[in-house]
Amino acid sequence: MDLKNINIGLSIQEGIAEKEIEMERICKFLNCSEEEVLQMYASADLNTEVLLRWSKLLEYDFFRLYSQHLILYSPSSSRNYVVATEKKENSFLPQFRKNIYTKEIIEFIIGKFLKGEMTKAQITKEYRIPKTTLYKWLHKYKEINND
Repeated sequence: MDLKNINIGLSIQEGIAEKEIEMERICKFLNCSEEEVLQMYASADLNTEVLLRWSKLLEYDFFRLYSQHLILYSPSSSRNYVVATEKKENSFLPQFRKNIYTKEIIEFIIGKFLKGEMTKAQITKEYRIPKTTLYKWLHKYKEINND
């Protein structure tokens, strides 16, 4: 899965093929025609309401793909962000911690290292993952593979 360039339509199509859900059921669930479903497969992005329905149908959180993209590819923290978090301004939006890495992200990053695509230094620089965190992941991954 390429988290840098997300093609949600393709991901949904792969999920449908994997779960072998019939087109008739999809059309009924989404309340749309077969042609509209095929257009969604070809679309790189979808309306959030439609994506939520797909997530329910396939029992998979497609929004997580975008969250993982933000964790891996968001720009460096700006001065305004740091100042805002220090002031702890009241906001109506929920606050999320950036340092929560999902299992998929850890496997993606470890895979880059094990395949020789990136060095430890490149990983820490590009994804801004602390060296200690990366070394813990590598150590833990090594233990899991040795079992």
